[in-house]
Amino acid sequence: MTEPDATPPSRRRRDDRSGADEQHEQHEHRPAPAHAAAEREPVDGPTTRAAAAHARARRTTEGSRPRGRHSGGVDDRFTATEEALGALAVDGAGVSASVIDTSTGKALLAIDDRLVQPVGTLGRVLLLIEVAAQLQEGRLHGDRLQRMARDTATGAGLWQFLQEPVMQVPDLATLVGATADAWATNALLTTVGIDAVRARAESLGIDRTALIDRVRDRRGPDDAPDVSVAAARELAWLFRGLALGEIVDDAVSNRVLGWCSLAADLSLVAGAFGLDPLAHRALDHGLQAVAVTGSGVGVRAEAGILRGPGSSVSYAVTVTFADDSLQRRLAVVEALRTMGTDVLEVVHARARR
Repeated sequence: MTEPDATPPSRRRRDDRSGADEQHEQHEHRPAPAHAAAEREPVDGPTTRAAAAHARARRTTEGSRPRGRHSGGVDDRFTATEEALGALAVDGAGVSASVIDTSTGKALLAIDDRLVQPVGTLGRVLLLIEVAAQLQEGRLHGDRLQRMARDTATGAGLWQFLQEPVMQVPDLATLVGATADAWATNALLTTVGIDAVRARAESLGIDRTALIDRVRDRRGPDDAPDVSVAAARELAWLFRGLALGEIVDDAVSNRVLGWCSLAADLSLVAGAFGLDPLAHRALDHGLQAVAVTGSGVGVRAEAGILRGPGSSVSYAVTVTFADDSLQRRLAVVEALRTMGTDVLEVVHARARR
């Protein structure tokens, strides 16, 4: 998905903001950076100090922010998205969204886009970046990982249902990309180390998005409250960087995109794209999509790239809500589909310069 007229690397994104973006930043709530909230816990369980930091991060993202507020910049083509997400915010949901033109770096949508919120397992993208980088550097080469009891979790994925107890690292990364496989995620995280994932993210200029813990069936008082946290703006820029080959290098970016392009969950934003959820890597009616989701009780998040006949955009959205009824959950899904419809219309039109 490399764009020929790429702007400077995404890690320098703070230098190309418009005046409107800067004004938005001055008036928004600023939660603590995600990596600071996730400081120094071992993968098998955070220290007491780190657990307290995680608790502070959750209070920042859930407690101190006025509910029902959303703000930012909106391109006139995203009016329906603004209204749909705004209705969720009025109902008490935490809403964060960002859409960026891949070629120009122009922000098309910004709704509380620096707000750090839980994103389920969506932070696995950072793990895949580190795995791809270590494969490229030769630190992981033909390694075969054993399925271990410590890595078990009854979440998403296929490895727990397969007979093969040993798999190569690239195959496990494929499972993580395609199905958010819990066992494969934990096995890879144990192998590369959460400190390496964090250091890689920091080297890329990512400071509000973090993978902070392994996948767990239950989270006790000494565990991190969430698998990962993120800010929508940073996720959108991360996927833009992958599309432009800027995350580590072109080879690493392409490998990560290859794994993520297998993701079978098109139930949220990408549900509006009309693609085959099990086979959407090739161009289909002029569209090519990479969509990665994260979910949990009261959390729905997605980040990705959509390339169309007219232009290409990267996007991210997170909604945290009171998951106390099916009606509320379906309202969130409907709002995210509305955003997907707007994204679809934008990539069919010629990009605005």
